[in-house]
Amino acid sequence: MIFGEFIGPKRELSWSLQFWPVLVCSFVVALAATWLCKKIAIKLGIVDRPDATVKTHAEPVAYLGGVGILAGLTVGILAGIVLLKDMEGFDKSLRWLLGILAGAGIACFVGLVDDILDIRPWQKFLGQIVAAIALLVVGIYPGLHYSTGYFGWDMSPSIELAFGIPIVIFFVLGATNSLNLLDGLDGLCGGVTAIITIALLLLSVHRATWGFSETGDPVRIILCLGLVGGVLGFLPFNRHPAKIFMGDAGSMLLGFAAAALMMLFAEQIPRWWMASIVIFGLPILDTATALVRRFIHKKPLFVSDRGHIYDQMMDRGIPLKKTVAICYGLAGLYAFVGLAMSQIRTWFAVVAYVAVFGVSAVVIWKKGFLKYDK
Repeated sequence: MIFGEFIGPKRELSWSLQFWPVLVCSFVVALAATWLCKKIAIKLGIVDRPDATVKTHAEPVAYLGGVGILAGLTVGILAGIVLLKDMEGFDKSLRWLLGILAGAGIACFVGLVDDILDIRPWQKFLGQIVAAIALLVVGIYPGLHYSTGYFGWDMSPSIELAFGIPIVIFFVLGATNSLNLLDGLDGLCGGVTAIITIALLLLSVHRATWGFSETGDPVRIILCLGLVGGVLGFLPFNRHPAKIFMGDAGSMLLGFAAAALMMLFAEQIPRWWMASIVIFGLPILDTATALVRRFIHKKPLFVSDRGHIYDQMMDRGIPLKKTVAICYGLAGLYAFVGLAMSQIRTWFAVVAYVAVFGVSAVVIWKKGFLKYDK
């Protein structure tokens, strides 16, 4: 049975359940903070106004939802730090959590500035790189020596860091912009992120029961619980018809947190890192579809259009709520595949993952999602 060894012998399942206050605190604070942010945004005129192409909502909608999510995540992580204070490896766990929180704050701030002032793409990229540096400063980067060990190459710490720096920056840029591009329908980005994070939480609990890392195991669980709570506190205000949008502040925050989780799963055995990437599969697929479509038809890569999977579904007559539900289902499918493949040998998992993305690409092509309709 593929999940027969999902619960390991090192720690009891109850060890992971002790962090439940993180979820409660982040949810309650995010719920209250999002309500407050909606009031502030309307009063200050920080709203998203409809246009004729991409922004199809009927009337202006409040921004600042991302700030509400950040408030929930922050309180959740602080609650996690309190729970960790008497555990082994507390100093390193504290450093990692504070580094993640700092990077999340930077990503959210850059997105908020873009929501209000509409800054240039290179300025957003620069801010995202600064957020990525926060992870590097506290020592969060891939444990590449575990991967090179399969080939008999003993990678030194300095070489590992040299390769780790561009990898961390690439993942932060990729994840933040993928979720930013996915934030196009009421409840879509937040709901998909919640599904992805719940799957990553299950993967974190799996790793924790096998006791692979005194630092990584609690940090992963705390970050997942804080992120899920923050998103679930925001979603009641964002379901159709949305009363508030997360804006770039929220999508960049969520993307950064997802990238941080993927880097945390890259701490040791490669198949868990690969599993986390596949769990993040829907944002990757949507971004790849939009960029390849623009490239094929010689359109600007960074100019918004209706080429995303969800846009094309709606343009084909699928109602908004059904489109969002289909995307939730696709996110859940990628999450299940990632969890399942984390339980098999690394090389078999590599073949399975290549097959999954290969099949996804064929379906996108066969269904005409790469065609351009003026």
